[in-house]
Amino acid sequence: MADKPHFLATTPRGSHVAQTALARLRDELGLPSLTAAHRLDRLTAGLVLFTVRPEERGAYQTLFRDRRVRKEYEAVAPYDPALVLPRTVRSRIVKERGVQAAREVEGEPNAVTRVELAEHRDGLGRYRLLPETGQTHQLRVHLNALGVPILGDPLYPEVTGPVPPGDFRRPLQLLARRLEFTDPVTGARHAFASGRTLRAWSCPAAWAGQEP
Repeated sequence: MADKPHFLATTPRGSHVAQTALARLRDELGLPSLTAAHRLDRLTAGLVLFTVRPEERGAYQTLFRDRRVRKEYEAVAPYDPALVLPRTVRSRIVKERGVQAAREVEGEPNAVTRVELAEHRDGLGRYRLLPETGQTHQLRVHLNALGVPILGDPLYPEVTGPVPPGDFRRPLQLLARRLEFTDPVTGARHAFASGRTLRAWSCPAAWAGQEP
């Protein structure tokens, strides 16, 4: 299990080939056969499961495919006292090739997220997100649809210009906080927690640019 930072891709994709969690771990651990059992968005920090033995990779990938992994995310977004939580959001999300942002459309829901408010202060909320499905940008789309877009999001509610290379001051305030599952090989029950924090919550003044 790896605790990935913001701005680091999980696996080689597009322009991100060498600077990925997979490439770094293979090099640092001396494990050329290491593979990722699932993928975490480059802008999202937190837990990613990797497998060492190629013959076992499929068993762990199946866990995610069959939704037998309990995922818990944390996000920092504006606090809206009129927003009634907890609630379960259901919608149909489509992501078109070549288009940066996903969107909600009419039709049978393919994206389900439980949204809870953990706490709030100074106009910000710390949200607990429990996705039942794994559509592209699902959590970001659902919070935006509720009127509380995640801080630091370059796509929702509006697509902004690209961040200059090396500018890591405003990472997306989304964290894969916990992963829980029954090991398909050993039968053991696992529960992992990220040790990372979201800066907009742990140090709001620094996030707002009021401190160096």
